[in-house]
Amino acid sequence: MCYAQEKTQAQAEMFANRLQKRFRHLKKWAQRTGAGAFRLYDRDIPEIPLVLDYYGDVCLPQEAAVSGALYKRPYEKDEDDEEQWLSAMKDSAARTLGISLERVFLKQRQRQRGASQYEKMGGTQFTKIISEGGLAFKVNLSDYLDTGLFPDRRLLRAMVRAEAAGKKVLNLFSYTGSFSVYAASGGALSADSIDLSNIYLSWACENFSLNGFSASLLQQWDFFSGGNQAGRKSAHKLIRADVLDFLEKAAASKMRWDIIILDPPAFSNSKKMTGSFDLNRDMTGLVASCMGLLAGGGKIFLSVNTRRQAVTATGLEAELRVRLAPHSDNLRVTDLSGKIIDEDFKGKKTPKSFLITL
Repeated sequence: MCYAQEKTQAQAEMFANRLQKRFRHLKKWAQRTGAGAFRLYDRDIPEIPLVLDYYGDVCLPQEAAVSGALYKRPYEKDEDDEEQWLSAMKDSAARTLGISLERVFLKQRQRQRGASQYEKMGGTQFTKIISEGGLAFKVNLSDYLDTGLFPDRRLLRAMVRAEAAGKKVLNLFSYTGSFSVYAASGGALSADSIDLSNIYLSWACENFSLNGFSASLLQQWDFFSGGNQAGRKSAHKLIRADVLDFLEKAAASKMRWDIIILDPPAFSNSKKMTGSFDLNRDMTGLVASCMGLLAGGGKIFLSVNTRRQAVTATGLEAELRVRLAPHSDNLRVTDLSGKIIDEDFKGKKTPKSFLITL
């Protein structure tokens, strides 16, 4: 056996030991809380730069699956060697967790510019329905880099549900609509979800249906013009629109929402957009635009999905006060990050989250 093979074998054993320890630690917590998707491993060992999430009932490993990715290495590695290494790690995960190899999905995660983390990577269509917070969500573990549900936002979703009763909710960059489904389950008067992707809007519609709610698919024109009356009958609407364009039209129409969920990508230059979006550059302006749509006593739940910008509640509040002066006396920005770290993310890096009120 050559040195590279010995090294891979040693790392596979290290990986197995770590997975076994983590799974043993998280199993009772997942059973108690009903978490059907959770973070199992995230670069815990520097030499093994993988992220791995578990999907399914921890008591039924034969029906569970895992999905994850290899982070970009700080050095170049031969493609064949990398494939062999990934195969060894897949074997190790399957063996350790008692899951068939066909239910272990590992992709390669790169630092992306654009919406490529949402682009289709394959056509296997391995989907599951998993539970979270008493709700059901469809995930696709094979075809996309992200599976349709972000485990690190779990407690933030629960926070939105706790605030949603009798409220009008706007979910921007809504992806597969998990925040909107949580809002609906919390008794929201309405939940409007905005995304440019027909695929993800249809996926969100499935998630609503899985939980006994109806949601209408609408084009932006129909939403603002009052067209498509059949589609407007549902309280919850899934609207295909460029978020930035939607905000302008909503402001011109003097529309208001009680809760706005703002979970933008770090960067997007989709061909469907009228321009590009860069969170580092555009975040303050985006939040300010959303604040113009808040009803009295309204709240914005903001997630900052970039690690290049050291965002703080104090700094963001100061920037917004300048933007919104002289109407910013009651502006408050609260860092929620420490309040939404669930058991599987303790000690891990997660996107910062803020509550913004005016």
